[in-house]
Amino acid sequence: MPEESFENLAMPLMDMLYGAALRLTQNQADAEDLIQETYLKAFRAFNQFETGTNFKAWIFKILTNNFINKYKKDRREPNHISVEDTPDFYLYDKVMDIGRETGVGSSPEELFMEKFIPANITDAIRELPEDYRATFVLSDVYGFSYDEISDMTETTLGTVKSRLFRARRLLQKTLWDYAASQGLVPASGK
Repeated sequence: MPEESFENLAMPLMDMLYGAALRLTQNQADAEDLIQETYLKAFRAFNQFETGTNFKAWIFKILTNNFINKYKKDRREPNHISVEDTPDFYLYDKVMDIGRETGVGSSPEELFMEKFIPANITDAIRELPEDYRATFVLSDVYGFSYDEISDMTETTLGTVKSRLFRARRLLQKTLWDYAASQGLVPASGK
């Protein structure tokens, strides 16, 4: 029976999909609506799903398309963010400078992560523009490949790579600025 097959494949992914929907919409009610729409569309289109292919990627594509169609296209003007003032390896270089100055931490990653709690990182992700946030969440939180993200978001591979690159640079800058504002790292040398 198709209903049983759909249920067996879809229900174990509910928590993961809800987490993605919440990260994308940043609102519990909108996330619940997005999940409901996703499951409804997926169930209706289940006869188009090719048995043996990646169901997780298929249903995430439906979720992503629903998000884009409902929440992103409501906006008339795209977000324009300049990351040109943030050099490559901005965060890494800043943390390396602190490590050299203080002699603390055996690596920049250890030194930096000692200073942060997960809520700060979550807040920084929420501040990303929607295009970048969706790409970042699909890649770095859920581990989808560039090709899968390209298919899910119906964008080119180059656009996926560009958005992910820019999202990571914006996160670096946001996290560094937060750390400096909290006195966790020196504010000088921005």
